[in-house]
Amino acid sequence: MSNAFDVIVIGSGPGGYVTAIRASQLGLKTAIVERDKLGGICLNWGCIPTKALLRSAEVYRNFQHAKDYGLSAEGVKFDSAAVVKRSRGVADRLSKGVGFLMKKHKITVIEGEARLEKSATPKVIVKDASYEAKHVILATGARAREIPAAGLKGDGKRIWTYREAMTPPEWPESLLVFGSGAIGIEFASFYAAFGVKVTVVELLDRILPVEDEEISAFAKKRFEKEGMKILTSTEAKALKATDSGVEAQIVSNGKTETLTASHAIVAVGIAGNVENLGL
Repeated sequence: MSNAFDVIVIGSGPGGYVTAIRASQLGLKTAIVERDKLGGICLNWGCIPTKALLRSAEVYRNFQHAKDYGLSAEGVKFDSAAVVKRSRGVADRLSKGVGFLMKKHKITVIEGEARLEKSATPKVIVKDASYEAKHVILATGARAREIPAAGLKGDGKRIWTYREAMTPPEWPESLLVFGSGAIGIEFASFYAAFGVKVTVVELLDRILPVEDEEISAFAKKRFEKEGMKILTSTEAKALKATDSGVEAQIVSNGKTETLTASHAIVAVGIAGNVENLGL
């Protein structure tokens, strides 16, 4: 049966495509299901393209301090569209590279959203087509977590998640970043490097809360030196888009304050993609 496999992997991010390759190397007939682009969030919308953005920011920041190295670089400017285009190009090349690896290892790529169906032999349904597998491996990854009750939900225009922040519909004049984990700090650092007025709002008592306290303290001092405003132990109570930007109500030390900016980024964690899988 052409639709029968030893292993079907759902999700083609770094967890999924590496697993599929290893299964194929072990002699198992393997398929991988992907609803978007091969490589998943990491290659297309996460780790890789953000590092490309940060590299552009690093080079631009180094130009600002050229004199410290005995160099002269006057009137250096940046092209935000070109910066974003370079990042997307890096992601596209790597996604195509994953496609090449799938062909090389004779892995069947199934495009669409997968759903599991109970039966004696596990079945995976994609676009009404049925595929059988002795084993199904879930590697469905995650997406941006949102808190709608507090307005911490992307609208694609003024309030962004990582996707809009990576391909901004317009360049922000000022930015509120909610959440200071890796995602929030990466974007805060990127935009601050290009002169955007950035304020980071963190619920916990330090930024980068999953890192060592020493690293958090050092990073906070460095980011503030670069012009960022960082508010820790601060809760976001409400966030909304206005005609001219965004408006947020925050509470710190029992005091309520209103912050305004042209745009906001919601980076309050991630949520696993487990809905509608038939689990």
